[in-house]
Amino acid sequence: MDKKTSTHLRPKNNRTLTSAEVRTFQKKVYGHYHASGRDLPWRKRVNPYRVLVSEIMLQQTQVERVIEKYKEFLAAFPDFATLANAPLPKLLSLWSGLGYNRRALALKALAQKIVEEHKGRLPSDLEQLLALPGIGNYTAGAVMAFAFNKPVVFMDTNIRRVYIHEFFQDQEGVHDNELIPLVERTMDPAGPRLWYNALMDYGTMLKQQYANPNRRSAHYTRQAPFENSNRQVRGNILKLLVADAPLTAAQIVKKVGRDVEQVKDNLVQMEKEGFIRKRGRRYVI
Repeated sequence: MDKKTSTHLRPKNNRTLTSAEVRTFQKKVYGHYHASGRDLPWRKRVNPYRVLVSEIMLQQTQVERVIEKYKEFLAAFPDFATLANAPLPKLLSLWSGLGYNRRALALKALAQKIVEEHKGRLPSDLEQLLALPGIGNYTAGAVMAFAFNKPVVFMDTNIRRVYIHEFFQDQEGVHDNELIPLVERTMDPAGPRLWYNALMDYGTMLKQQYANPNRRSAHYTRQAPFENSNRQVRGNILKLLVADAPLTAAQIVKKVGRDVEQVKDNLVQMEKEGFIRKRGRRYVI
């Protein structure tokens, strides 16, 4: 897209977009998608399980890092039943590199719930999805659109970026409450899955070509640095125990190479959360 010739459709005084403006916006988004849409593995052989796994993996993790892990994960755990019964060391080993390892435990717990209460089938009802552990508004909406092709309205960072860029170019502190009516108004009810895929790809392109419009969102926060953070320490501890358990706290401190108290505090917390177990003086997964 040529930045100099890019046009922006901005509602004036919160008025409703006209049908012509909606069509112009849809044409722009679909035009980019048909010319430059991404070839992503979770867009092929679509089923509810594969969609849910991809959505959990993509939370706070770049697409490029997810692609290979997604393929490995599905090869090991092809459905809810195998994931529900997944050995924790194998699960965490496959998850290694994606970060935010709590998601792996949450996904396993979710799979167990679906097997126990829904006979291994992900519900296609929005309220039932929201009642499941670990599924919030975004994930439920994404599953409804991508897995079941339902015309629901939801928000994520890419969608937010598109609507701020196109409709609020000169405004700071844009709230999602201002964006949601536009998402609803411009929805393509004939093909929600295709439409949201197109929106996601358009938003990705905007991030690459423009100063991130999401910085003008009222919900924008900078991610805390990873280096020397507890997230980094926890990830290193898990990698060690996956590869070389059992280990004592002293051995873990030495191998991680971080402050003694920081490592020990994380060991205590990780045991409470179910990531690791203590056998005598040694830790295992």
